[in-house]
Amino acid sequence: MYGIVNKAIQGLVIENFGEDKWRSILKESGVSIDMFAGNEIYDDSITFDLAIAASKVLELPLSDVLVAFGKYWVLNTAKKHYGSLMDTGGNTLKEFFVNLPNFHSRVMLLYPNIQPPEFDVESVSENELKLRYFSKREGLTDFVHGLILGLGEAFDTEVSTELLEGRKDGLKYDEFSVKW
Repeated sequence: MYGIVNKAIQGLVIENFGEDKWRSILKESGVSIDMFAGNEIYDDSITFDLAIAASKVLELPLSDVLVAFGKYWVLNTAKKHYGSLMDTGGNTLKEFFVNLPNFHSRVMLLYPNIQPPEFDVESVSENELKLRYFSKREGLTDFVHGLILGLGEAFDTEVSTELLEGRKDGLKYDEFSVKW
């Protein structure tokens, strides 16, 4: 993953728990990198090691850490680094979700070696959709749950989301119900 992901984990921890907790997480994870370069590619294992260490050090379930990280990604990292791309996604939450499948195509212009996830969106009703999340990376279902909740906050819309079925059921994707 690009360093921007690891920098976001660092930002989440420092803003909410302080520099000392971040140092403890680095130590627990065994990651010896003090500064991540946003445009540099790092092994995925570093990101997962940081998330697992954060769970241990902060004494939070890993799922809670990943959900918080997903929300942080939308509300902080994406706004800061992809603000103009976020703005082109739509004026409402539903418009953004409908345009989500194209979002990573634009991100690939910034990060040409990115291995982005894919999203498939199916409208169910005016206030509900099904979101299918495809990724080469496993273990990020809770992160996507956080992304969905973060998008709700970004659009000042109360959102509920539920994992309907997914990799845990032997599928190649996770399918969420999203209601607002």
